[in-house]
Amino acid sequence: MLRNPEQTIGNLIDKQSVAYISSVDEEGFPNTKAMLSPRLREGIKVFYFTTNTSSMRVNQFRNNPKACLYFCDKRFFRGVMLKGTVEVLEDSASKELIWREGDTQYYSKGVTDPDYCVLRVTVTSGRYYSNYSSQTFEIE
Repeated sequence: MLRNPEQTIGNLIDKQSVAYISSVDEEGFPNTKAMLSPRLREGIKVFYFTTNTSSMRVNQFRNNPKACLYFCDKRFFRGVMLKGTVEVLEDSASKELIWREGDTQYYSKGVTDPDYCVLRVTVTSGRYYSNYSSQTFEIE
């Protein structure tokens, strides 16, 4: 059993360079995509990612905000799935919050680039897998 889910899962997440995010398409099917790790996280409840406003994923989240995140530690064969909802943020404060030097390689017009937005994922529950067993948990 997880004694301290936030610490155990947070440590797993912080060591990963890739996150997997799933959205729901117009036909109700899940769509999963690898992304760079979150730019910022608030415990294991809120995660912030950068992405292109024009992307298929942003369109899907605008139509259906349900989402799933997955982080996997291949070395020790453990992972965590987090379920929640996504908000597409385009306000300057949110964009500046997670902007990093070098982001112009993705968003050539800088932090004000209209094709740059922030995905804020708010998690409600999850499932952690480690040592051949899994545990479901809620996040308050």
